[in-house]
Amino acid sequence: MSNIHNDGEHMEDQLQQIINEALSLPPNAISYHISQKLASKYPEKALLEGSDSTFAPEAFSNAKLCTLLQKRDCYNQNKTAWSGQYNRLYPYIINGMFEVRWQENQLVLLLMNWKENSCSVRYYWILADSKEVAEEFYTTVCKWNSQIEINNEIFVFEGGYWSKNRELSKSIKTVSFDNLILKGELKQDIQNNLNQFFASREKYENFGVPWRRNYLFVGPPGNGKTHTIKAIINQLQKPALYVRSFESSEFYRRNSEENIRYVFQQAREYAPCILVLEDLDTLINRTNRSFFLNELDGFASNQGIVILATTNYPHKIDQALTKRPGRFDRKYNFELPTSSERVAYIKLWNDNKLENSPMRLSNAAIARLAELTDSFSFAYLKELFVSSMMQWMETMAAGTMEKQMISQVPLLKEQMNSSAKAKNEN
Repeated sequence: MSNIHNDGEHMEDQLQQIINEALSLPPNAISYHISQKLASKYPEKALLEGSDSTFAPEAFSNAKLCTLLQKRDCYNQNKTAWSGQYNRLYPYIINGMFEVRWQENQLVLLLMNWKENSCSVRYYWILADSKEVAEEFYTTVCKWNSQIEINNEIFVFEGGYWSKNRELSKSIKTVSFDNLILKGELKQDIQNNLNQFFASREKYENFGVPWRRNYLFVGPPGNGKTHTIKAIINQLQKPALYVRSFESSEFYRRNSEENIRYVFQQAREYAPCILVLEDLDTLINRTNRSFFLNELDGFASNQGIVILATTNYPHKIDQALTKRPGRFDRKYNFELPTSSERVAYIKLWNDNKLENSPMRLSNAAIARLAELTDSFSFAYLKELFVSSMMQWMETMAAGTMEKQMISQVPLLKEQMNSSAKAKNEN
């Protein structure tokens, strides 16, 4: 086992002094100063350094693949963020020194952040007994962070870097086409197209046709676009990469154009895979448009990549994307549900959620509610059920669920009209 631990407090005191000196220097001198001092003070140790976002020792440790122990004699600065979506705290390291226990080795890891040219720099140094140990640990962490467990993880790009998102993966596991209502043959058409694509690689190659497909899901909010994408990922069991933004956070200095290249490079490495670009109108702008078009259908091969893009506002997307053939092979419209689709959706809720319940609706009630909700999206139909169930639980009287739902309809219509008016004013 490594004897780095035996260097004890002397090393920690020296590292604290190096950090304090470095943070008093101009930003562009910090990394060099620390590297030079570490190499000078610990010539018997191998030093590996860098700023690659793929190196994620915190996540590696959280997965129980190594142990990170904070050095108590060196001040460790941590931040804590709150995720309202997942109702949990997210602590993360700003500046800190750690003893790393990995396999039969002990290493020292120094993580630091500082501002440079209005951007934050995240940098790391690894001290090990040999170059081989340092490189093996670094490579193992990067490889682990770049591999997707198809059944348990979704790779999410946000803030300029990729991260594994098990919470999103868990939510996707609960979604299927069975509980999705869409117009006509739309649901079956989408499934047939994608299943046939992934099963037809040899046919594409035999006929010299590029093995790639790009789909654009279009329509007002709340009509099944996101549900459909989750159902596709759950059904096909292919690596899934999800892009939330092409913009970088303060910790990464790549611009959106560089991030677009980075995203497509990653997708090519995982192919065959699914690349999700949700709310395409917010991802692409005048600055990064040409870079995106070049990655979409330029010289680089996108073999085996299926792009699933969505938009609520197709008029905001450049026509070079939406009109030119070959950029998006198919466009699927997710429209407001018709009367028959509203009936099907209400019946689905009635059978799955209200079966053997005093809230269960009669066929006459289902027909009447479908008629009253002519302008409702599926999302508003869901809200109608949820809000009515909450109201019903106050009285819990049999036969009153229909009355509760009918009373909620005008309230939700008013809410819809207010939202639409606010969007038009903006």
